[in-house]
Amino acid sequence: MIPSLQLNDGHSIPQLGLGTWPLNDEQVERAVVTAVELGYRHIDTAMRYGNETGVGRGIRASGVPREEIFVTTKLDGEFQGENRAVEGLRGSLSRLDLDYVDLLLIHWPLPRRAEFISTWRTFEQLQADGLVRSIGVSNFKPAHLGVLIEATDVVPAVNQIQLSPAIQRLDHRVYDQEHGIVTESWSPLGGQSGDLLEAPVLREVGDKHGRSPAQVVLRWHVQNGLVVIPKSGDPQRMADNLAIFDFELDADDLAAVDTLDEGPEAGVDSDEAGH
Repeated sequence: MIPSLQLNDGHSIPQLGLGTWPLNDEQVERAVVTAVELGYRHIDTAMRYGNETGVGRGIRASGVPREEIFVTTKLDGEFQGENRAVEGLRGSLSRLDLDYVDLLLIHWPLPRRAEFISTWRTFEQLQADGLVRSIGVSNFKPAHLGVLIEATDVVPAVNQIQLSPAIQRLDHRVYDQEHGIVTESWSPLGGQSGDLLEAPVLREVGDKHGRSPAQVVLRWHVQNGLVVIPKSGDPQRMADNLAIFDFELDADDLAAVDTLDEGPEAGVDSDEAGH
């Protein structure tokens, strides 16, 4: 059973989900069916991924009632600006063949455009209209969030950012927590150099618990109060990623994993990327 975290709007989000980039429609349909059979109830997609149609097909093919599956999608820069997200969400809902999504995210802040505030106000209206249960952001720094919170009425429920033991973004996590925002990790198993899972410390901690380095990393996310969305189309890997709720890292384990942080300059800069 995957635990859920309470959101600031009264809804809840499963703490582990299935990331779907870069799977195409055919691949993601199979992956979603398999994931749901294994016990996943949280699927993460985006307009930019080009696989919302396949995600929707997979949800329907799974045979699990829609209301039992938490669906996230994201709108990118094409739909930033006053009321433009209305068209964006309608397109996503059409491709997903759903009446609503559980979580809608602004994919990137794109601060040079200075449109994320007007976009967020449109998100607020979409939430009020019942087309989305919760609204949030992706790749927002504390500075972006500060501007957004000051100028609008609804505090984001979620901030989805690149985060792993190699890219820990403690300042982001602290800011989110202080403002009641759940932090969600994308690329949770990868570091800037791409070889995080080869780190000897992860093998040592894994051997101690009879777990793989990837399972240690995912457990690190969970015990840090993060939502984590590893991506995979491989059934065995999906099953392995799910098998992290029957063991616990102790304080020494967590401290050992923390030593892998590559520093504040690691990872994607959200001021520059996503254009």
